Amino acid sequence: MKNKISNSLKNLILNIAALILCFSLFSFTTKTTVKKDTIQNSFKLKTVIIDPGHGVKPDNAPPGHYSTGASGTFSVERNVTLAIALKLQKAIEKDIDGVKAVLTRKTEEDVSLEKRAEIANDNKGNLFISIHCNSLADKVVRKRVGTRHGKAIYRTTRVPDRSGKGTLMLVYGLHRTNEEKNAIKNNQIEDDSSLNGDGLDPNDPVVIILTNAYIRKFRKQSINIANLITNEFVQTDGRISEGMREQGVYVLCHSAMPSVLVETGYINNPDDEEYLNSEKGQNEIVNSIVRAITQYKAQVEYTTTANKIN
Repeated sequence: MKNKISNSLKNLILNIAALILCFSLFSFTTKTTVKKDTIQNSFKLKTVIIDPGHGVKPDNAPPGHYSTGASGTFSVERNVTLAIALKLQKAIEKDIDGVKAVLTRKTEEDVSLEKRAEIANDNKGNLFISIHCNSLADKVVRKRVGTRHGKAIYRTTRVPDRSGKGTLMLVYGLHRTNEEKNAIKNNQIEDDSSLNGDGLDPNDPVVIILTNAYIRKFRKQSINIANLITNEFVQTDGRISEGMREQGVYVLCHSAMPSVLVETGYINNPDDEEYLNSEKGQNEIVNSIVRAITQYKAQVEYTTTANKIN
């Protein structure tokens, strides 16, 4: 059944557009001094979803996307990500007032990508952080192994590539925007108290406007939290960073909230693997993410406004 959007909401959007136009027309006619004040807004960061990547596929697991993850010399990604995630959950709830941390998995058993996004949305998360370990594929090397009839003989072999090192942040790629739109409509706009009815008309102008507004906001905030975490890793912990990349990660674009995937290090690099499995390394990763969330919380809960003084 198509949702009936209240006329008052439509009129509000039109009035806002008109006000913006008026301000753009007349803002240059009066000289003013602008004083900026920071005020608290109504939004509160209440729930952070922590997603430990990968896991052991359960027996008789329901259909879905599962992955065992990467491996190092003596450890596997799924165990490292769970250990970091459990520490991160405790640290967030201990050090950040009023914020609850929800895990998408608490044991070694894997949870499908579909279920992870569902857990995030069902718990009304405000921020989604997926914890992973990076790895490089084996290199293909062509080696000379001898000669025959005066001609060189070569053999192609695969050797581990352990050259990767440091952290990497991933945000969802724009080519999956339609999937994010559906997640936002299902988990954000339907909760809007100003929208009445049992369903949404995807072609309704108000729904389109609200969906696009959420996409722009979430993308900006995803990039922001990715940069904040990177800065903490680099400036506080002295880690190497590969920066931030866009990638079509399922859980990022299906979670209707700002989201980032944190590659905490290369598990197939000997130095990174030692760091990722050490108490010191895991605690540094957790503390840096908590500091970044604390900064993020302060930013999104407060709004800078301009007071004009003639």
